Amino acid sequence: MIIAAGTFKAQCLKLMDRVHETHEEIVISKRGKPVAKLVAVDEKPAKSIFGMLRNSVVEENDIISPTGEVWDAEK
Repeated sequence: MIIAAGTFKAQCLKLMDRVHETHEEIVISKRGKPVAKLVAVDEKPAKSIFGMLRNSVVEENDIISPTGEVWDAEK
């Protein structure tokens, strides 16, 4: 649904209730050009960023000793 900004301003609360109930998107236009979109909020809780990388780090025994590999910089 596309609605003019003036109409949106006059019916804002009613349109917000409609979007909440139906999850319909409303595009708000100004002088015939779309400028904003009214969409329903996704009510699922966002995943917490804490613990996202748990068990993703690999531990190496010795990371300081030379590996024996010859690098180009050593030539």
